[in-house]
Amino acid sequence: MFQIFLFILTLGVFLTGMYLVRNGLFKLSADRLKNWLKTLTDAPWKGLLLGTVVTAILQSSSAVSIIVIGLVAGGMLTFSQSIGIILGANIGTTVTTEIITLEINSLIIPMAIIGGVLLLFKKDNFRFTGMVLVGLSAVFGAMWGFKTLAAPLKEMEYVHQLFLSLDNNLFYAVIFGAIVTAVIQSSTATTGIMMGFIAAGSLNLDTAVAVVLGANIGTCVDAWLASIGSGREARLTAWSHIWLNVLGVLLFFPFIGLLSDLGAHLAERPDVQLAHISVIFNVLSSLIALPFVNKFSQLILKIHDRKKFASINDQFKKHLQSKGGVF
Repeated sequence: MFQIFLFILTLGVFLTGMYLVRNGLFKLSADRLKNWLKTLTDAPWKGLLLGTVVTAILQSSSAVSIIVIGLVAGGMLTFSQSIGIILGANIGTTVTTEIITLEINSLIIPMAIIGGVLLLFKKDNFRFTGMVLVGLSAVFGAMWGFKTLAAPLKEMEYVHQLFLSLDNNLFYAVIFGAIVTAVIQSSTATTGIMMGFIAAGSLNLDTAVAVVLGANIGTCVDAWLASIGSGREARLTAWSHIWLNVLGVLLFFPFIGLLSDLGAHLAERPDVQLAHISVIFNVLSSLIALPFVNKFSQLILKIHDRKKFASINDQFKKHLQSKGGVF
């Protein structure tokens, strides 16, 4: 039980660190990021690039999705414009997983000390920079904790049985990843936990990949909750986020073994392999979806806003008839 308590405490440190990094970076660049999101989304590919950059800065796809839903609800973005940004957010969130693979344990304490000193300054830029440094030190400290706790946790009978079940059924691993991420509200934390376990040799790479795929579904919960009561277009944006991630997971689920083999060729350390696989999955699924953004938006309208879709379809028919076309 003591190890479980330490694991929960480590998870709390990781999530707190992510919050400090995200909040500090957001405070440093909030106005510019919002202006970018409002003005640079006239084409899906621009939205994808912008979503990638903004998410890489804020270190959270959920935070970007919630901001986008707020902009859509406020009429500053349209539902169709938001899809490209969401695709980019799925790519940008993988930057965090690549960062936490860095071996900088020796810098954890110096970062925390420098960050703590900067927090004492009255000037906002110094304080927010200090917040980021303290947050990063907490994140890297928590990653060290995950790796250290992985081995003793694996020896517990119920944890061992859980991992055995996940190893034997990758579909269960996907569901597990989705549920854990929905509960802790951070796909990065779920990925970080998996990186800790596979680094300690407590989990198969295939299973960790399946959990990470599931985390991409679980991370949609935040955006969906933010869309409740936010209007029609905000609701459609949240549903598009869910469907994009679900379809991406369904597309790549049969190729989990192939992804694992590819990751093994790209890096020696298993935690780095998992980070690279996360990048490959998110980049490929977003690029595959990008050419079909307009058709996808029509599909979302058809499924989740049938009355509006029917109205648009009727207008299209009348337009064709007025031009002498045949429908």
